[in-house]
Amino acid sequence: MSRTDLIADVFTIIRNAVMVGKNNVDVPSSNTVKSILEILKQENYIDNFKVMQDNKQDSVKIYLKYNQEKSAIRNIKRISRPGLRRYVKRDKVPSVLRGKGLAIISTSKGIITDVQARESGLGGEVIGYIW
Repeated sequence: MSRTDLIADVFTIIRNAVMVGKNNVDVPSSNTVKSILEILKQENYIDNFKVMQDNKQDSVKIYLKYNQEKSAIRNIKRISRPGLRRYVKRDKVPSVLRGKGLAIISTSKGIITDVQARESGLGGEVIGYIW
């Protein structure tokens, strides 16, 4: 089965797992997904993730984080999609919930957060929001 938007599929799998209260979830792997998960781990939205080797396509097991029965991830949303890419200039990098959320930006220096993009003076494609 071919996928047109792997990142949107991963975001949906995470969102659904959080809604039903799962502790971990398996998602398809790619370098972009691994970079996004590394950011989510650094920003304390997930506990950890582990790449599971397979003969066909690797998968990633994500260990979700909960604080007193509530998930650290309230919502995760895909912004740029294959049919409509969203790009921002360095002075127009979005702030999610007045800085309480996180915007994930794909730049020429790799996938970084909105705060890192502002500090570096970089713009790029807005992958998604998480809060």
